[in-house]
Amino acid sequence: MTQRKNPFDFGKVNFMKYVIIGLVLFFIFTLLTSTTFITIPAGSKGVEFKRFAGGIQKDKVYNQGFHVVMPWNDMIVYDIRIQEGQEEMDVLSKNGLTIQVDLSYRYRPIDTRIGHLHDEIGIGYAGRIIEPEIRSATREVIGKYLPEELYSTKREAIQSEIYNQTKDKIEKNDILLDAVLIRSVQLPEKLKAAIEQKLQEEQLAFQFDFKLDRERKEAERKIIEAQAKADANRILNASLTDKILQDKGIEATLELAQSPNSKVVIVGGEGGGLPLILGN
Repeated sequence: MTQRKNPFDFGKVNFMKYVIIGLVLFFIFTLLTSTTFITIPAGSKGVEFKRFAGGIQKDKVYNQGFHVVMPWNDMIVYDIRIQEGQEEMDVLSKNGLTIQVDLSYRYRPIDTRIGHLHDEIGIGYAGRIIEPEIRSATREVIGKYLPEELYSTKREAIQSEIYNQTKDKIEKNDILLDAVLIRSVQLPEKLKAAIEQKLQEEQLAFQFDFKLDRERKEAERKIIEAQAKADANRILNASLTDKILQDKGIEATLELAQSPNSKVVIVGGEGGGLPLILGN
């Protein structure tokens, strides 16, 4: 006697088969979506790692936007915008005193070389290359200066020297250094107070020298002015004769005679024959 199959059991088997097929398709779709369709965001570029075709494609760089990559390959994305790092470190100055320096630096990978950068160093290039080079250059450069120079007059020169010494070394590793900036310098309190006192005294001495120089120039000006007046009077006295004086006296007397206060003018009086004016 044959047993009749239950239609319900047949439908249940078909349903489970469709569920399994759907799950497999969903898994494949998810896998392809996350590994095949890649979007590189703004400010970034990518380099492809081909698992079965030679590894990193060093000389092919993918720009931002949508890309299709085989699911067995990887796309490594690098941020190529300028980034900032900071370092706080204790260094020894020229005279052996410990100085705490807080500096920052700006950098970015050379976008056309990220394939080589990834193959030789990797994503953590800042910690492997930039930070050790910055520390080494900072210790070497500051070791050539006195604390007061770092604290006041030589800060920009020290920044430039650290930058120049580090820049070429890290560019060899496909990284571009944009700037090195000294944010703050912490000295021992007694040393800091002594330096500030010295700077104040230097400023006062500069002001005193400036005042003396100004007074000296003013004295020289007065001497030159007096000498010019003396020379003018000497020249004038040498050019005056009795005849010229008599003519000038007559001209002056005639002008005064026109005044309403003048009463009588006598020409040919005493004292060289100069005119006389009588009256109020």
